[in-house]
Formats: sequence, C-alpha cells, structure tokens
Amino acid sequence: MLKKTLLLIDGSNFIFRAYHAVPPLTTSDGRPTNAIRGFLSMLRVLMKDVPTEYVACVVDPKGKTFRSDIYPEYKANRPPMPEELAVQIPVIFEGVKKEGIPFLQVPGIEADDTIGTLAKRATAEGFTVVIATGDKDYAQLVNEDVILINTMGKDNTWMNTEGVIQKFGVPPDRIIDYLALMGDKIDNVPGVPKCGEKTAVKWINEYGSMDGVIENADKIKGKIGENLRNSLEFLPTARALVTIKTDADLSEEVPTFETLRLREPNREELMDYYNKLEFRTWARELKKSSAAGEVKSLDSASSASKRAVVGAAPIEGETLDLFASESQAAPERKLTIIQDETQAKELAQHLEKLAGQEEISMYVISEGEGQQSLQPLGAAFGRENGESWYVPIEDDILMSDAIAPEVFGDIFKNVLNNPKLGKAGYDIKQTRHVFANVGLTLEGMQDDVMLQSYVLEAHRSHAIEKLAMNWLQYELADEESLLGKGAKKKSFRDVGTEKTAEFASQRAYVIARLNRLFNKALSDDKKLESIYRDIELPISLVLFKMEQNGVLIDSMLLNKQTAELQAQLKELEEKAYEAAGETFKLSSPKQLGEILFDKMGVMIADSKPKKTASGNYSTSEEVLSELAADYPLAKIALEYRTLSKLMTTYTEKLPHMVDKKDGRIHTTFEQAVAVTGRLSSTNPNLQNIPIRTEEGRKVREAFIAAPGCKLISADYSQIELRIMAHLSEDPGLVDAFRHNADIHTATAAEVFGKARDQVTPNDRRIAKVINFGLIYGMSAFGLAKNLGIDRQDAKNYITKYFARYPGVRDYMDRIKALADRQGYVETALGRRLWLPDMRAGGMRRAAAERAAINAPMQGSAADLIKLSMIAVQKWIEDKKLKSKLILQIHDELIMEVPEDEVALVTENLPKIMDSVVTLHVPLIAEVGSGDNWEAAH
Repeated sequence: MLKKTLLLIDGSNFIFRAYHAVPPLTTSDGRPTNAIRGFLSMLRVLMKDVPTEYVACVVDPKGKTFRSDIYPEYKANRPPMPEELAVQIPVIFEGVKKEGIPFLQVPGIEADDTIGTLAKRATAEGFTVVIATGDKDYAQLVNEDVILINTMGKDNTWMNTEGVIQKFGVPPDRIIDYLALMGDKIDNVPGVPKCGEKTAVKWINEYGSMDGVIENADKIKGKIGENLRNSLEFLPTARALVTIKTDADLSEEVPTFETLRLREPNREELMDYYNKLEFRTWARELKKSSAAGEVKSLDSASSASKRAVVGAAPIEGETLDLFASESQAAPERKLTIIQDETQAKELAQHLEKLAGQEEISMYVISEGEGQQSLQPLGAAFGRENGESWYVPIEDDILMSDAIAPEVFGDIFKNVLNNPKLGKAGYDIKQTRHVFANVGLTLEGMQDDVMLQSYVLEAHRSHAIEKLAMNWLQYELADEESLLGKGAKKKSFRDVGTEKTAEFASQRAYVIARLNRLFNKALSDDKKLESIYRDIELPISLVLFKMEQNGVLIDSMLLNKQTAELQAQLKELEEKAYEAAGETFKLSSPKQLGEILFDKMGVMIADSKPKKTASGNYSTSEEVLSELAADYPLAKIALEYRTLSKLMTTYTEKLPHMVDKKDGRIHTTFEQAVAVTGRLSSTNPNLQNIPIRTEEGRKVREAFIAAPGCKLISADYSQIELRIMAHLSEDPGLVDAFRHNADIHTATAAEVFGKARDQVTPNDRRIAKVINFGLIYGMSAFGLAKNLGIDRQDAKNYITKYFARYPGVRDYMDRIKALADRQGYVETALGRRLWLPDMRAGGMRRAAAERAAINAPMQGSAADLIKLSMIAVQKWIEDKKLKSKLILQIHDELIMEVPEDEVALVTENLPKIMDSVVTLHVPLIAEVGSGDNWEAAH
C-alpha cells in the first residue's frame, strides 16, 4: 500500500522570498501585488512538483513565543517589515484559503514548531512528509520519512538524509548542534564568535556532538578556542533556541489529518479575487476551466509556468502571465557535434531551408586578449524544438575534428549572411566582432536576448546564467565552473570538444527559449517593443562599427603628459610635507588621516571624525572637500589624487592599449549596463576624462584625426533641461527655449525679479546651479552647500524658482507619485526605468525619488543620442561617405571626417541630430572641428 504524502509549506519563508524575488508590481490603482503574485506562483510550482491531497501552509503568529521567554533578545535585531509587504500579507492569506489550501497560524507557536510537530505526528501515522522551505533549520527534521524541497533553489532541490550530509557536512541529528555553534544573526541567536560552517562541521565530526565540543573546549587552540570557552555558558540556550519543537499542542487546530485535506476552491470567490488583483491570465484560465466543468486551482499549474514564476519580470503590471501562456513543457535538448566538412555542409543546408520560416539561435565560443583579437573556436546553432548542433572551429590543421575558419565561412556563408534567415543570439555585438576578426560578416541578426532583457528590466542582471534561472528555472554552468580562474584557468581547447559543445549548445537552447518569451513580452507593450526594435537593436550594429573604427591616439604626446604630471605630483608631495611638518606617503589614506586628525588635530563639526570599520580615519573626497577651504593639506591631497588618477588611468595607460595593427584604441561600448539607457565605455573608459581641468583637456588633445582628416564633434546643448521643459510643459521654460534665450539668464531674471539685461554673472551662476541641481533632485541643503550660502537663502531661491516655473514642481510631484504607484517611470519615448527602492524607507526611498525625477531626463537624452547615431550612420551609408563615427561620450558624437567631406558633414550633422524627434522645444546640436578632440570643441 502506497504511503500518503503530507506537504507542509513554510509560508513565512515563502512570503519574504516572494517579496524580494519579484520586482515591484502593482494594480492600476497602486496597490502592491508583487509578494502576492510571487507567493501564489511559488505555490503553483510546488503543487505541481508535490502532488498530494494533504497540505498545510503554515505561517508565524503575531507577537512573542516561548523562545522570547528563554532569551528576551531573540529576533530583537530584525528590522520592521516593509510597509509595502505588510499590506500584502492579509491578501496572501486570503488567497491561500480561496485556493483551497488549509492554512495554519497558531497563536504563540512559530511556524517551524507547528511544522515540526505535524511532521512527527504524520510520520507516526504512516505519512511521508515533504517540507517546502528555504530555511536550513528544518534540516534537523529530516529522516527516512521526512524530506525537504526548496522550490527557489537552482533546480528544485530535494534533500533527504544523504542530501543533508552532503550540503551541511553533518547528519540531520547533528544540525541542532551545528546551528547552535554558529549562531543565527537573523534571529539574533549568539553562537561562538568567528565559528563558521567549516569550523562547526570540523568540531562536530571530531568530537561527535556539541556536548563533546564543550567537554574538549580546553583542547581547542587559538582565538577561536578562546571564543568557544567564553561562549560555553550560553551554548545550551543557543541550542534550545534553534531546536524545533515537535510536541506543540495542535489538538484544536489539527484534530485529525483530514483537517489538512486539499479542498476544491470556490470558483466565484476565486474569480473575484483574481480580478480585484488584476491577475488577468489566471482569471482567464479559471473561466476557461470552469466552462469545461472543472476548477483549475493551484495544483493544475502548467509545467511551463512552473519553471519560471519566481523572479519573473514585471511587464505591464502583469508579467508573470507570460509563462501561463506556455501550454507545453520545454522541449528536450538534442545535441549533435559536427565532426567533418560533410556533416557541416549537411547542417548548413538544413539551416538554410529554415529561411523565412523559423528563427534559429546561435552562440559562439571564442578566446582572445581583447575584442579585436577574439577568435572563434566553435559555433552552436539551435532551434525552438530543442535540436542543437555544435561546429568546432580551429585554424590548427592538426585538429582533425574541427573546421578551419575560412572553411567554416565558405560552408556557412548563406547561414551567416542571409538576412531572411533570422538569428537570435546573446550579445550579438561581440559575436559580430568574433566573426569580423576572421573576415566573416553577419546578417539577419533579428534578436539579442541580452538586449531584450535590458529593455524589459534594465535594473536587473542580464548575465545569461541569471536570465536562464530567473525566466526558465534552467541552470547554466558559468564559464568559471568549466574553465576555472586565475593562473590555473584553462582554455576551451583544454577542456575538449565534448564539454565545450555542451557548454555552447546549452546556451543556444536557452537563447531560443528566452527569445520566444521575450518577444511575447515585448509584443504586449508597443512602446517597449519600439525601444528594442527601433533603438537598441540598430544601435548595436552602429556601436559594432564604431568599435571596429577605433580612434587614433598620439602616444608620444601622452608620454610627454605623463612626465609633466609626474613633475606636478612631485611638487605637490613637497608642499604636503611642508604643510604637515614631516614626510609621509601622500597616496596613503591611512597616513594622511593620521597626519590630519591625530598630529594636526583637525576637527569636523567640532569633533574628531570617527574611524571606519578598518580602524582608519576617512579621507574620502567628501571629507577632504569639506576641509579644503581651511586646511591647505586637504586641498593639496585632493589635487594630488585628481592628477594621480588622471595619470594612472589615462596618460600612462592609454599608450599600452593602442592596437599595434592600426595605432588606434578600440573601446567597448557597454549597451546593457546603465539603468537609464545611457551608454558606457570600458577598456578603456573614455566617459570619465575630466573636461573642466586643464590637464583633463590636454588628454583629449591626444585623440587625433588621421592624416588628411579632421575630428568633428557635435554636442546637444542643454539637452536635459530641454527634456525637462518638454516633460513638464512649463510655459516659462518652454517659451525660453523656443525663443533661444540663455536659459540660465532667463531663470535668474525670473528668480530674482530682474530684467534679463540686469542679471549679474553671480545671478546667472546661482540660476545655473538651481537649473541643473533641481533636475537631479537637489535639496535646499544641497543647494546651500553647493553655492556656499545659508540654507534659508537656498530654500528661498527654490521657492522663487517653483513660483516662476510651477509646471516643474507639478511634474516633479506627479512623477514621484507615479513612480510610487507603479514602481517605474518612463522616458519621453517610453523606455521603462524601474525604481525598486521607491517602496523602501529612509535614504533609499529619498534616493529613489530623486532618481524618479532625473531618470526620465537622463533616459530620454540617452534615447535621443542613440537615435542620432543611428540616423547619422544611415546618412553616411546612404551618401557613401568615407566619414566615420568613432566615439560617443555622454551627449556628444565624434566623427573622423576626410577634409573634402568636412563642409558637408558640418552642415548636415546638426540638422540630423536636431530632427530625430519632435519635442515641445527645439533640439540644438553645436558642432566644431579640429585636428584633435579638444580642438573640435
């Protein structure tokens, strides 16, 4: 006779995990629902994995329990529950009950004690017990009849006795000792200080139990032994606190296990519940199943939705519905490794026949020092049906099971270059570089799952391993686990073709599945689909061409600048020694702090500054800036750091980054990093070259035009202020820009009540700080500090500003309220900018509110410059010009232009940039040219 199964759900654990796993999600009237949706989705996964008629969802009661009597400080350090979660909890409880799942919240008895008691009773009555939790404390309950399941692990981890030993290093009957020795920071249970997992396991395995450890405490040497001996008195209490009770009185709540039998939900109540929470897909499923004469509750979740509920993206207020539309289980992956040219030709012909019918996926394995030297080692192709192929590529003729790059190019030419054969990839810009380095081009790159993820959820990780887990619940091994790291890191050649093929084909398989899901999500939101199709995909190709173009560098000039900076740094060191009265290492924050605060007795706000966690005084830029006006040494240190960073980051480093083949630097433009949509650059980072200092401007002189060419720079004028005028529709701001007035003078005239011709330079300076400060959410305190004025004066300036520009104040209030209600804001073109901290507290909330104001402006500016780059590149190609886009820095485009095309480009470039979109105010791009980047300004 088969045993019955009792499923016990650690509801308290699930609630917090659901809340933190699912990004902000709200109803149309602003009620948060992310924890509700995540929790019920997790139950769907669970009920599919553990089919049973007996189940209980158990949560902690309100108030204290017996553990608080044992130790009053128990759980004392726990922060208060976020308000946006607290309001969802009663609704979660309501949903559990409406779904027909027995629900338990026993006064005075924690959830783990309720579960422990039920587990012991159930096994005594012949049940197998499955406990669903992510809490390690429950491992103490595991035995031959009790197992754990973790639905939020990498692969729905099931843990029996052997699993506990494998995971923790001790058997279930020693978990209590293990926990007591380590203590529990979350529940504020002190253990032995500095005793971690390894130490606890070592002691228990050596001495048999915690009692054995206590008996042998004198034998344990060093500081950890001293910590143990100092903890002996409390350890029995710690053991009592981490021990799950198995004899709680539940006679009223669960007189028999029939009380815990799964019930059929009331379809009308459930439908009303779904509709109120705007869970539309679940409501449609319920309606459809009701019409068929059955009630479709949590235990009937599809296998596809099971895979990807937790951590799914918030889209249009209801993203998790994406997975409910998947009616079939994921296809099984079938891998074929191509071993010769004949098989390769057969594969190419097979893939070519799919042109116009199906989009294939592709993932390329490559190795090399930088993107200009990446070489392909293999290519994996995949289909939605799970079929995948791996083609080894190797230029070594001794590699008998690989195909040379030129042979690969000949065989797969029509696969790679056919625009009608749609291809999906991951980071297709890099894939283009890999193939370009061996003379191959790519056409028909229809989708990039990294960019799809970026458009849907800019604030989350876009690593393919994370995407596979978050969206598909599919575990991808990362490169480090295959190749290792550091000095012992292997190459793909070292691990062999079979392992490399498995690595690549898994990614092709995941790309195909993600692409299907992401395209569905994007098609449901036309604005996001436009951001992806009209901006992110085409700009990826433009950036690839810019990275291939590179920028010419004058290394000799940079070497000369390095020598000059070294001389300046030497002078500053001598000045610092004179100011300090002794020699010391100026580059050492520790030594600088000791000189300033111990020897010189410098005070901040009438007191000596506190030391950091490292035991040293803080000499951060903020601290030194505060002291610089009164203490020469602080000012010297600031200048020293600025010049030193300039030298080590640019003048010394850039000459070593020049590609020897063409004398150019080929930076990488990171497209899927900044949450606002802005581009950044790496290897090297050219976005942070200072432009306000003479030394920084000199560095830009080393970026030069090729012989017979000029550099042309085009920069949007006051783009973020113009976008503020557009978004706020404030009549005063809009009018000033439409009449091409100096906006800072116009603002000064409004704030100070003067005619524009009476505005003084200082008035304009204050207005400029206000203009730019307010779009970054600057407070009166920040304005006062920036201007060096009294806070009340700063407050008066802001009051006058909003009195003259009331539309700006209205916009700021509206956008913060909107961000609070829906968890995101949008750019002028509809790019979604998520603000997870809008429902946090304190400083995080304040920072999110500032971001809510500024992000639409930064993001809109990012969209505009990307559209400009796309339009400029198209114009270059349409006109068949030799001019090249080479750099994008913030709101500026830099082109390398042959001298006979300079007049044409200078005339047309601003026209193209000014007309990419129509705003309430005109866009103005200012253009300059010169022999180097600095001269082009």
